[in-house]
Amino acid sequence: MKDILKPKFLGAQSTLPQTPEEAQLDYVPNPRPDTLYLARFAVPEFTSLCPVTAQPDFAHLVIDYAPDATIVESKSLKLFLGSFRNHAAFHEDCTVGIGQRLFSEMKPYWLRIGGYWYPRGGIPIDVFWQSGEPPKGLWLPDQGVQPYRGRG
Repeated sequence: MKDILKPKFLGAQSTLPQTPEEAQLDYVPNPRPDTLYLARFAVPEFTSLCPVTAQPDFAHLVIDYAPDATIVESKSLKLFLGSFRNHAAFHEDCTVGIGQRLFSEMKPYWLRIGGYWYPRGGIPIDVFWQSGEPPKGLWLPDQGVQPYRGRG
């Protein structure tokens, strides 16, 4: 893991990575390592490209995790997610890939991601992934995204 005491992007001007593979995520020490808690990132304006038509796809992502030794630094997460803007992949690949990368690098106790994709061709697609069973005693609030009815 990188030097977790010196985030690369926080407090510095940063260029949006061209691809998710080139994007780097920073992790910092968990300020409450002896406490089981849930951290949530809501990303209501996530975008990627359809791999067939190259048309933009839009989603509301919700990332929940129970940190262990580290937490993800939010600016690096924003840059990583922004790198999908020109990335062509199906909804399932984007959603699951984001969750798996965060889980494998950060090594939280538990992580889940919900990808609530806006319809194209009349069908909204919602994609969910989690790393396993949540830890006993972890409060899991609803992700708060309504079933599609003109989401917003």
